[in-house]
Amino acid sequence: MHDPDVLIIGAGLSGLCAARTLQQAGRSCLILEASDGIGGRARTDIIDGFRCDRGFQVLLTAYPEAQQVLNYSNLGLQSFEPGALVRYRGKFVRFADPWRRPQHAMATALSPLASLADKLRVALLKRDVTRDSLNQIFQRPETTTLNRLRRAGFSERIIEHFFKPFLGGVFLENELNTSSKMFDFVFRMFANGDAALPHDGMGAMAEQLAKQLPPNTIRTNASVAHVKPKQVLLESGEVLTAPVVIVACDLPAALKLCDLPNSASRRKEGKSVTCVYFTAPKPPLTEPILVLNGEGSEGSEGSGPINNLCVPSQVCPSYAPSGQSLISVSSLGTPAVSDLASLEGAIRRQLKQWYGNQVDSWGHLRTYCIDHALPDQTALSLTPVSKSPMIEKGLFICGDHCNTASIQGAMISGREAAENVLDRMGNKR
Repeated sequence: MHDPDVLIIGAGLSGLCAARTLQQAGRSCLILEASDGIGGRARTDIIDGFRCDRGFQVLLTAYPEAQQVLNYSNLGLQSFEPGALVRYRGKFVRFADPWRRPQHAMATALSPLASLADKLRVALLKRDVTRDSLNQIFQRPETTTLNRLRRAGFSERIIEHFFKPFLGGVFLENELNTSSKMFDFVFRMFANGDAALPHDGMGAMAEQLAKQLPPNTIRTNASVAHVKPKQVLLESGEVLTAPVVIVACDLPAALKLCDLPNSASRRKEGKSVTCVYFTAPKPPLTEPILVLNGEGSEGSEGSGPINNLCVPSQVCPSYAPSGQSLISVSSLGTPAVSDLASLEGAIRRQLKQWYGNQVDSWGHLRTYCIDHALPDQTALSLTPVSKSPMIEKGLFICGDHCNTASIQGAMISGREAAENVLDRMGNKR
């Protein structure tokens, strides 16, 4: 192909959305992807007939940007039950959304996880985050999520045993230091839509976006060594040029490729997670619901490394071969390689406390240690929410670290970077 108008580094959701916007405006682009496939952190591997997403994640169907760029019907989305089963004091207790699942209203009302006042405050919180526009939510004063919950009047019991494990799985930190703006945004998305899995795994989103691009737009196994305005140096020594370069990698990689300092506005620190997949001849759950470890802080009775568990094949049967089940267990942080076997052993011991001897029949399938699963989203990180995509003339950056740490944020950032490029190229929109 002729030299493209734009070179994009990274074929994750942000890079693909940037390419989509550019192509729709008549601008050519070439995406350079270091790995052998597309999707970035939202990628799915097929292992022995099982679909393993690279870390447990879901598509929140209420994401406005995803509604615009994805065809939900073609993704074959299947949804989780609203709410969760929470392991609390040696038992599983249900904490459901009584407005969406009225058949569970009594179980939720009697749940020992929260007081009656807490349950009423959940309703008030839902009303609070859905009455304003997203722009208005993002303009609210910013604090930590923990302060936000306390100021809303929630008890320490529901914060410790429900919000910390639930939001720990979303934010990948359970101290709840994440920005209150991110909390309001996420709670709004859960309130207004479903948490869902695509039929072919989370990687199907990237595959669908890629099909909207012309052939030969994406070049895989193209590892980039260095980037500067209008020029990209590959590890192979090949030099590619274009009027504009967009770096659509995670933040540590982007800062390294562009020789940028780790500034306060683009903090390199991120959140990590370990996802362990097991196979089982029968599922430990009979419904498509998330299980949370609500036993409390590490060291308390019944506690352990598990943050959350789900059975993806109960949500989407296509995640496992017929007659088999796929179980996903998430633990916050990533261990040293030498400690990995110890972590997996501790997870199995905790699983046996939960589900008994059936765990002995579960086979270990794959462990993903994801060191930079989410960018920093602590308080003040979302002021402003959208970071400028322009590094210098001819060089732009995008990714969920430039917006909210979410599928929504990645997609918006890619589009906004492309729109900024188009404006500077003189395209009328």
